[in-house]
Amino acid sequence: MQPTERTRVRRLPERGSYDLDAIRAVVDEALICHVGFVDAEGHPVVIPTIHTRVGDALYFHGSPASRMLRRMKGGVEVCVTVTIVDGLVLARSGFHHSMNYRSVVAFGVAEEVTDPDEQRRALDALVDHVVPGRAAAVRPTTEKERRATLLLRLPLSEASLKTRTGPPGDEPDDYDLPIWAGVLPVRTVYGPPIEDPAMRVAVPVPPHVLER
Repeated sequence: MQPTERTRVRRLPERGSYDLDAIRAVVDEALICHVGFVDAEGHPVVIPTIHTRVGDALYFHGSPASRMLRRMKGGVEVCVTVTIVDGLVLARSGFHHSMNYRSVVAFGVAEEVTDPDEQRRALDALVDHVVPGRAAAVRPTTEKERRATLLLRLPLSEASLKTRTGPPGDEPDDYDLPIWAGVLPVRTVYGPPIEDPAMRVAVPVPPHVLER
């Protein structure tokens, strides 16, 4: 992917990447993203939301009454950010504390998806993005539910990735100080499944849930 004036990483450019496979990987791993836009009154707004990627397009869904989706449907430019924190970087000074992370920033204009087949594929992908294999285990989306859902597609064509890895970078003289420094890894851990108390049928927890 070629960098643009909006996606070019300017501060610490050596941490930047425009590799499409690396960008896809971060987008796929993150459970949520944040969508930034300017609302109808001219106020900047950033909304956290679920996303999914199919091919080189991002999909967003929700109620047709959603302010964010209505603005996106109207052709407003948006900025989508995805961030995964991999570690807390603890230095010998507060100034050099940091985080190891992978962060994608994407820009574009979304379009409404009206084709029923694309809608079904994208809605299934949204479910599977959160729990892979879940879409095949639940009942299909009804026509009523589909009509009550606004689905938007944003081409993943203008984006960049920025990462930080490794230990802290302290001042040369600080390495002699008796202060512990290093990285505290961060990872998402799922607990044991909690069954819905309204379950009326005895059903074992499916593998796609247990494997999380």
